[in-house]
Amino acid sequence: MNQSTESVIPTVDTAQKLGLLPEEYNKICAILGRKPNFTELSIFSVMWSEHCSYKNSITYLKQLPREGSALLVEAGEENAGLVDIGNGRGCAFKIESHNHPSALEPYQGAATGVGGIHRDIFTMGARPIAALNSLRFGDVSTKRTKHLMRGVVSGIGDYGNCLGVPTVGGEVYFHPCYEQNILVNAMSVGILEPGQETVSAIAEGPGNPVFIVGSATGKDGIHGATFASADLTEDSADDLPAVQVGDPFQEKLLLEASLEAITTGAIVGMQDMGAAGITCSTSEMSAKGNAGMRIDLSKVPTRQADMQPFEILLSESQERMLIVCHKGQEQKLLAVFEKWNLECERIGEVTNTGRLEFYFKGELVADVPAHDLVLGGGAPVYTREYERPAYMSELKNLDINEISIPGNMVDIAEKLFKSPNIVSKRWVHDQYDSTVRTNTLTNTRASDSAVIRIKGSKQGLSMTVDCNSTYVYADPYKGGLIAVSEAARNIVASGAKPLAITNCLNFGNPYNKEVYYQFVHALKGMGDACREFDTPVTGGNVSFYNQTVLDDSAVPVYPTPTIGMIGLMPDADKMMTMNFQNTGDIIVMIGQSRSDINCSLYVREILDIEKSVAPHIDLTEELLHQKTVLTLIEQDLCQSVHDISDGGLFAAVVESAIHGNLGITISNVS
Repeated sequence: MNQSTESVIPTVDTAQKLGLLPEEYNKICAILGRKPNFTELSIFSVMWSEHCSYKNSITYLKQLPREGSALLVEAGEENAGLVDIGNGRGCAFKIESHNHPSALEPYQGAATGVGGIHRDIFTMGARPIAALNSLRFGDVSTKRTKHLMRGVVSGIGDYGNCLGVPTVGGEVYFHPCYEQNILVNAMSVGILEPGQETVSAIAEGPGNPVFIVGSATGKDGIHGATFASADLTEDSADDLPAVQVGDPFQEKLLLEASLEAITTGAIVGMQDMGAAGITCSTSEMSAKGNAGMRIDLSKVPTRQADMQPFEILLSESQERMLIVCHKGQEQKLLAVFEKWNLECERIGEVTNTGRLEFYFKGELVADVPAHDLVLGGGAPVYTREYERPAYMSELKNLDINEISIPGNMVDIAEKLFKSPNIVSKRWVHDQYDSTVRTNTLTNTRASDSAVIRIKGSKQGLSMTVDCNSTYVYADPYKGGLIAVSEAARNIVASGAKPLAITNCLNFGNPYNKEVYYQFVHALKGMGDACREFDTPVTGGNVSFYNQTVLDDSAVPVYPTPTIGMIGLMPDADKMMTMNFQNTGDIIVMIGQSRSDINCSLYVREILDIEKSVAPHIDLTEELLHQKTVLTLIEQDLCQSVHDISDGGLFAAVVESAIHGNLGITISNVS
């Protein structure tokens, strides 16, 4: 192979600068039977990054429950999870993170996170009908947090509003641990209508042409996957070129064109170009189909002149797809994208070699085996050492009987409801368009989860995102149980039966033994809860390295395994709301009230005790209570339902009273 185009002679040091370990460099040499050139090394560096390969997490991800009667595809099989919702319809849904980009360039980081997750949905053939997000920031009073919030909220709102997909729900949470490394998790939910074909992210059929469609390729986002697989430092702002730039109007055209192109029958496989761009889509599609590809990079439409091969391969420019077309049906594909005024350029063809051969101006610049690049193939898999965090032995186990009753309850109540984690987030969600497509039922009626009416049926689709990271920090296993349980409670409170989950697992550096302990045990808790509720995991995202390195000291965020859950209600007209309805109605609490005040908002905000043990959780009781509430709703015995979570019973009844514009009298709690 002629390596005259290489500007850098690769060494182990080069590999380390690209995020690879020395032993990984040696493995690459063994796979190729020679030393890689710089372009090839760059390909391996992004595909073997944590963001793409899940090399430090896949062992435990495989232990999550991934089978269920409603699942149409198993976790990891496609770009997103797909479940059967009856009447010939499917629901595709997924949640992913865009944390590092949003911490450095909040507007574009959040906007492109929204765009990317929607593309995962419509590449499968499903039309996105709803978006949700889970946002974590530091101290709400600091200039940095205010700046980041303005950018993130504007990015989410502008992209979603322009795209025409309603943002229907989510959560906003504040804690000092997120001051530098914020979390921006975006979820998309789509519907596959009866008779619609799903499309797989696969390359099959030697000789079938390969097309790139959508936006031209630029230098934004190069090495973005590697950037997302490293710690944020004081110098990370120098990596700003790694943040992608989005165009929601282009995405809207791409959405409509892609869904129309699927109906032509010309498409063999299709995949969004997200992390690692052309590199990821060509390798994953080829590996899935046991095929290869021959790609001419000089045919890729570019936004900048003189882009080098590795830049074209690694660019994460937004609003692009890779499509494998049936040979002889190219004109069908071209006609659709010409109609929508989108570029559709043939850049190569499928081969039976199992290798990715990338050419540039007639020169072979990279030749690598597709299977060895991907998860489940040759990508490395690690099980890191872990140990119980030392701080867990120092957490206080508070006895409510030893805590004095405050003198002025009204003052305490007002202080609690001034907490940014309890007060209404309407000032955030009012910036999002939740009414577009006219299917959102929770615009005027508040419910614990967002509810969308499924057009053409009586059904309603309930959806939520949840995680109390304080609980997970205190006890990762219990916290994992509670995260899934709270999501299920929110779905049930709306009157829907939980179906399945997607997850966004936000943790610190996996090489930190205490962080890895948090990860392993949080997943064990999540898995046990999902098995109890029969809500299998359809897929999601792992985001490690969420910590800030300042003065050589690493400060991880609280472990935050965000749960995205969907549920189904047979009759959307029976959707349950949280607001009290009538004067004289009886307030009933389902479940036993325990003298457990650990990790509560009262302890944190009033007593100023940040760290205490996790609260009680019993899955058997939890499931019984949820089934009981669903039965009561189905039998029309409830006027309103609201789950009890952060802020306890006090916050729950006050929120229901506020939404109902009614007062309350609490006389007995046992």
